[in-house]
Amino acid sequence: MTITRRAALSAPGLIALSFSAARAQTKWQMATPYPDGNFHTRNIREFVAEVEQATGGKLSVALHSNASLLPMPQIKRGVQTGQVQLGEILLAAYSNEDTFFEADSLPFLVPDLDGARKLADLQRPFIEARLARQGLSLLYTVGWPGAGFYTQAPITGLDLFKGSRFRTFSPITNRFAALIQASPVLVQQAELAQAFATGIATAMVTSAQTGVDTSAWDYCKVFTPVNFSMTKNAVLISRRALEGLPKPEQAALLAAAKKAEDRGWTYAKEAEEATQARLAEKGMTIGTAPPEVMAELRQIGATMAEEWAAKAGEDGRKLLDALKAA
Repeated sequence: MTITRRAALSAPGLIALSFSAARAQTKWQMATPYPDGNFHTRNIREFVAEVEQATGGKLSVALHSNASLLPMPQIKRGVQTGQVQLGEILLAAYSNEDTFFEADSLPFLVPDLDGARKLADLQRPFIEARLARQGLSLLYTVGWPGAGFYTQAPITGLDLFKGSRFRTFSPITNRFAALIQASPVLVQQAELAQAFATGIATAMVTSAQTGVDTSAWDYCKVFTPVNFSMTKNAVLISRRALEGLPKPEQAALLAAAKKAEDRGWTYAKEAEEATQARLAEKGMTIGTAPPEVMAELRQIGATMAEEWAAKAGEDGRKLLDALKAA
């Protein structure tokens, strides 16, 4: 048999082998709205690397950060429709869909990140049930450091916010703005610097991490940490994509997600001190809210918690009662 003849006969085998190799590797897309310097994104990159290593490269994930593929409001829908297989969202940003998603936005519901993780653990089964009805699975959640106020002057009273254009990102922050007689302005994180520079927003409440991510020293003068709330991000996966994986790859993915959750909460604690220090290094004043202001804020928080429980129904009351018991 000639070499040409042998090559021709072996071609179908080579094609079959190539097809088999192509099928052996699964390539997914993931969207997150946060920049590469953010600890959430760093955590995800480690998660992705661990998945690829644990599966021997059979599952690879291309991460699209800083809203480069999908903006925050479109990420959850993108996972539901299969546009991407994985996505990271700020859970509270989707509370228009379900009030339960914004429990962690309630002012002063928990005192610190340890309390925020307890809340996340208690909230998880309720969230999982809601996502399952939408063809989604929750891989893990990670909290943000405690939120504080960004203003142009030190806070001496809540009158400072009266009439201000207060940046919001959820119905809860909209309601808070109304209670302090400010005008709520919805602004996504990627647009913060421009919004403040053009006067669209003049004050906000968010974490020191967000301030570092957006170079807040360029548009605000004072950061006042108050542990207003500790919202959290949720990493979601298409249930169809998850169940379509071979069992070993599923197990590797879920194990990496558990590690990412534990690691992410540790990163949040580290970021709390580091990012506040960074704001100070860049020239921002780190303020202190007077006791009477904190008392007013906590009263507003109590009012908002009762309003939220009424909207959230039986599940909402169960969650708040479980948190008190914990």
